[in-house]
Amino acid sequence: MKQPITWQIAAVKTIQQETPKVKTLTLRLPDWIPHRPGQHYDLRLTAPDGYQAQRSYSIASEPERRGEIDLTIERLEDGEVSTYLHDVIQVGDQIEVRGPIGGYFVWEAKLGGPLLLIAGGSGVVPLMAMLRHRATSGSQVPTRLLYSSRTPEDVIYAGQLARWQALTDGLKIFHTFTRTQPANWAGYARRIDSEMLREVAHPLLPAPFTFVCGPTPLVEAVANGLVQIGVPPERIRTERFGPTGGSG
Repeated sequence: MKQPITWQIAAVKTIQQETPKVKTLTLRLPDWIPHRPGQHYDLRLTAPDGYQAQRSYSIASEPERRGEIDLTIERLEDGEVSTYLHDVIQVGDQIEVRGPIGGYFVWEAKLGGPLLLIAGGSGVVPLMAMLRHRATSGSQVPTRLLYSSRTPEDVIYAGQLARWQALTDGLKIFHTFTRTQPANWAGYARRIDSEMLREVAHPLLPAPFTFVCGPTPLVEAVANGLVQIGVPPERIRTERFGPTGGSG
């Protein structure tokens, strides 16, 4: 019989500023177990008066890293949990977590490919766990990431993605910037549409493993566009969040 997932006390090992509004917390877990790329953890805060707030955050790290996980968290102005994690918590602090959770939105190298990943904003987080697992496991399945951001400054994991872009291991990364673009930008500069999906996905068709994560309007538009270009619906997995762009 499978044991229920219980709460445990994690310690904050490091805090990394990813963008002006996004941080990654590395947490040490006393009862660490390997996760599947795409899963998440619940995180719970308890105030001195007993009030509790709980949110779910996708795991950004690969399961090959033992004893710890990365949670990448966007700061929402009205988010009672995310503002605490951005403005108050420090290295060495302790926090309650429970996980890993989820079994639908997951990809592992043993599944093979090809692999098509599409993200909007902080929706790149669970896809990053998949990409890091792909790299660490030595997989070279043909993979494409299409990542929609408002501006270049909003790109989470920009350094890591740029380093991967330079490799020749079967991974190709495409950015689209919907508000402002870098100087001399020759790439996409609009919201994701069927034409863009067709161009990016073409070498992986007809039936790539496809994972889409981001705000609800983006996820719905992308899922419909993928079906229009011929990707079988049963090969499309989606994960969505509210219009603010994350869980606060």
